[in-house]
Amino acid sequence: MKVIRERFLVKRKDSSRDGEMDVIRKRACRRTKRPFQHPPPPPPPPVTALQRLFSTCRGVFKGPGTVPHPHDVHALQFILDRIKPEDVGLSRDLLFFKANNIIKGTPSITTTTIYQCKNFSMCIFFLPPTGVIPLHNHPGMTVFSKLLLGSMHIKAYDLVDPKDDETPSSQLRLARLKVDSEFTAPCDTSVLYPNQGGNIHTFTARTACAVLDILGPPYSSEDGRDSTYYRDFPYAPHLVADVGAPDTETKERESTLAWLEEIEIPKELKMDVVEYLGPQVNESC
Repeated sequence: MKVIRERFLVKRKDSSRDGEMDVIRKRACRRTKRPFQHPPPPPPPPVTALQRLFSTCRGVFKGPGTVPHPHDVHALQFILDRIKPEDVGLSRDLLFFKANNIIKGTPSITTTTIYQCKNFSMCIFFLPPTGVIPLHNHPGMTVFSKLLLGSMHIKAYDLVDPKDDETPSSQLRLARLKVDSEFTAPCDTSVLYPNQGGNIHTFTARTACAVLDILGPPYSSEDGRDSTYYRDFPYAPHLVADVGAPDTETKERESTLAWLEEIEIPKELKMDVVEYLGPQVNESC
């Protein structure tokens, strides 16, 4: 019995060690639980060309009575030069740009506003073939124009003496021709300022056209920024006795001069306003 008991005790002792080893093995194999990690948020959507243009405009235009800094002008020009029709929901495949039939009578101009605030506005003008936006000014405004589609003729003037803009409407104003050319998209962005760059201009469509205009500040009759229309005449010193070109003007320079007469809004001008349905801008960005 003694021998058997000793063997039993030894066996139990050995089995207990095996159990301890099993526990050690189990502890060694136990994996540490890691806290649950949420998947990273999806990357933000890429900034659209229109959104980039909108954000730049907010930094460039400081409000009425201000003119953008030259550095800001170049920055906005750089972005506008790269704007494509598709960035505002347009395509040369649209029926409007394919139909080049001459419209009888005076064709209507269509405009749509992408965005407007007190500092600037973003709008598009649609001109059918032979459509005309008459000679008009942009008082106290800086305007960026980008021809998106089509071909047009642009004629633009600056007043020789900007103070002439304050003279009675019955008087003729002496102006200098700044632009008298044909433009076909795609082409560079043009910029006009309150007193230079061709602030008084007219558009005549050769084909169906779309023009993106950035105006800062926008038109506002309440703030004295209403559009004035003009009729131009060839320059002749004798038209007005008390107004004439300076004696130092040469014949070559005189060939670029013209008289502008303020007129009422042309009766043949038809402007239709439609809702903008293209890509939107996000004001919170």
